[in-house]
Amino acid sequence: MNVNGFDFGGLFDVELAIESLPFILEGVPMTLLISVAGMGIGLILGLLLALARGSSNILLRWPTRVYISFMRGTPMLVFLFILYFGLPVVGIEFNAITAAILGFGLNSAAYIAEIDRSSLNSVDDGQWESARALNMPYWKTLRIIILPQAIRIALPPLTNVFMDVVKATSLAAVITVPELFQKTQIVAGREFDAMTMYVLVALIYWPICICIGYLQERLEKRYSKFI
Repeated sequence: MNVNGFDFGGLFDVELAIESLPFILEGVPMTLLISVAGMGIGLILGLLLALARGSSNILLRWPTRVYISFMRGTPMLVFLFILYFGLPVVGIEFNAITAAILGFGLNSAAYIAEIDRSSLNSVDDGQWESARALNMPYWKTLRIIILPQAIRIALPPLTNVFMDVVKATSLAAVITVPELFQKTQIVAGREFDAMTMYVLVALIYWPICICIGYLQERLEKRYSKFI
């Protein structure tokens, strides 16, 4: 379509997009691997950080607060560079994929910790008191009574974190991880058509996030019984 001499059709080359799609989609499994593995690390570490953050022990509470503050206050890209390019200086070396997984896992854990802490605090104190009255151990109380209720509260913000991790995996391209965005950059540089490629990759990330949103709805229905 041409309007006032400007060719809007030149913004997106459909033929090039269709030809390049199989190659770009080869990066989807790596994007999902980094996202799921990073989020898995984040969920486990985030819960431990949340518990430490709420502890009465100052030796647990303050180092946790410093960690969360550092991770939330520094760019993810800088942290990836520290892991991949910086640590080899002191003899610690990770391959690009491992550095990306660790980077997103350690970074997302800080955000997840605050979500978990808030969700755990939202559960009525009477639940803890009832468990203590029954002489139920702390960890059993947490696992059977508190966490199922806290998960329902935490699901929406945790889903947002997961979506952010999926989209942020595009940063892994700068440390040579062959994920979705890195594949897109290769084609964009080869074909000299960045607009088509970047619009295409945006249209690939979108349905991935839609699927995550659908998973959130299913999980919310599952945990609604704890209302």
